[in-house]
Amino acid sequence: MNTSPSDHIPQEAFDWYDEYAHGLMDRRTFMKKLGGLAALGFSMAVLTSALLPNYALAEQVSFNDDDIKATYEEFDSPDGHGKGKGKGYLAVPSKIEGKLPVVLVIHENRGLNPYIKDVARRLAKKGFIAFAPDALFPLGGYPGNDDEGRAMQRTMDRAKIQNDFVAAAHFLKAHPNSNGKLGAVGFCFGGYIVNYLAAVDSDLLSAGVPFYGTPASESLRKNIKAPLMIQLGELDKRVNASWPQYEQDLKANNVEYTMHMYKGANHGFHNDSTGRYDKDNAELAWQRTLSFFNEKLS
Repeated sequence: MNTSPSDHIPQEAFDWYDEYAHGLMDRRTFMKKLGGLAALGFSMAVLTSALLPNYALAEQVSFNDDDIKATYEEFDSPDGHGKGKGKGYLAVPSKIEGKLPVVLVIHENRGLNPYIKDVARRLAKKGFIAFAPDALFPLGGYPGNDDEGRAMQRTMDRAKIQNDFVAAAHFLKAHPNSNGKLGAVGFCFGGYIVNYLAAVDSDLLSAGVPFYGTPASESLRKNIKAPLMIQLGELDKRVNASWPQYEQDLKANNVEYTMHMYKGANHGFHNDSTGRYDKDNAELAWQRTLSFFNEKLS
């Protein structure tokens, strides 16, 4: 990991943030615990800037980049949350020649924030058609900050959210310039959705890359046929606890999979808007993701 101010923050602060971000700790308790570290000499400004997102840091591909075109698109989702409609962010290469592979990009548990839109643009820059749905569309869309987005998503019916992503997958797979092979990449909650999409419909995905996502329910795992690349951070104890049983089920069902465990990496290590970002591991994981999609979706 590259040296940064966040390297000196105790690991428990990252663990607290993970609990807070996933609804296992309320904000008041989280800030109180950080205050305890401040009493030991850690600046609250340093702590919060390292742990809370700054999306100005996350833009690697501008929406004005000449190589891509980005638009918002609606799709039919009769069994989802949005009264028959969903909406997402579509990023495509500016010059499309022939059919291209398509990749669904799935956000964390807080809606379609700027980091996820940038991931979609990164894929378009590399020649993929990428679509990033917003689960919060029925509630007005991502509200502009993660705390509010997380609270909004928590009020929603999980099964209907899953239905929206299934509908988005079908929408993208049927894109006029799609070659018919659909990949999916997701982060945290989005990693879970990648695992779910692979399990709920054996014929939906041609490849899936869940970043630190928990598996679909045990009863569905027997349906998985798509090759998977599992990306995990070594310090992410919560998600990693689910891996041994998931791996056992993948092996039992002869699923093609690779698991990469990134040394010293926290949950969220690919997200370059927070101090959990691990540049070296994130770039390695991303290059592996692109190579995997190029191999499986071409």
